[in-house]
Amino acid sequence: MIKHYLGHLPERDPLYSYLKYEIQPQLGGSPRRETYRVFRLNGSNDVYLYEEKYSTKQVIGKFFLSNRERNPEIAYHRLNREFGNLIMIRNCGLDRYPHYVARPLGRNDDLNHLMVIECCYGEIFSDVIKRSIQNRDHALLYAKLTALAYFLATFHNRTANGYRVDFNESCNYMDSLIHRLAEKSVIDGGEAGELYFFRDRWREQPRMWEDTQVYVHGDATPENFLFGDNLSVISFDLERVKRADRVFDTGRVAAELQHFFLLLTGNKYAAEPFIGHFLREYACHFPDRERAFESTTRRVPFYMGITLLRNARNSWFDWNYRRKLVHEAKQCLRRY
Repeated sequence: MIKHYLGHLPERDPLYSYLKYEIQPQLGGSPRRETYRVFRLNGSNDVYLYEEKYSTKQVIGKFFLSNRERNPEIAYHRLNREFGNLIMIRNCGLDRYPHYVARPLGRNDDLNHLMVIECCYGEIFSDVIKRSIQNRDHALLYAKLTALAYFLATFHNRTANGYRVDFNESCNYMDSLIHRLAEKSVIDGGEAGELYFFRDRWREQPRMWEDTQVYVHGDATPENFLFGDNLSVISFDLERVKRADRVFDTGRVAAELQHFFLLLTGNKYAAEPFIGHFLREYACHFPDRERAFESTTRRVPFYMGITLLRNARNSWFDWNYRRKLVHEAKQCLRRY
């Protein structure tokens, strides 16, 4: 987590009173005179860390009405959704070791639709992957993938509803990615047509409709998980939670592993042992491990493909790498 120190929060700021009287009492150890240091997180204009100077208690504030979202109605809806998702998933038992979702502490619509959550501590997943690759510490990454598989299996299994997956929703998401890539000229019209062809072939496969809906994290990227000791996994960004195929999450993790190895080593195949380990560890949380492994892995290539297309949208990667991501996405999607 990259922090940029901005200074102290003025006492005349309405946010100061909100933190002092509504949030600080929930944290305990309130000093006689609060002083809040302010840090901007990860270069974002809408997520900040507030640290009380004397107690050193920290919270995260996320403003849903900001320069990135100027529509109050949309901001209100997004705040409601994420605040409710945090409470819902914590109520499913993901509020204690080893599976932990950050605790929401409050919301204030008058302060640019602000949500405050507790600040959790651990090593971010992306840093674990990088450290493992740089130090050739395979045991580290295997161990943390075991923990993440356990977390996601618990997240999914406790929220299954008995209804079948509607795979059309994932196809619609793929359509939006294709449109965005074409709009940015990352792909041409011929490639868009090829991707639509792959989409339709996957839509024809009965296996893509066969599983039970679960709540998925919806943004299972390496930036959205923290690791503590042993099997401890912490998640904090649940704005995109939705009903979908469980492989929406596991396929995204698999694709992110391939992406990191491809980006940092140039060798996508180096990710395969870790992807296989992660998927097998996920499957072991089902009564029939082998059947679960076979069922999920047959659907993984589609979700890996759309995740790689998603990453290809990102303009901070150089052009050649974005094109490589499109190529790898098509390699996955051909496996219908």
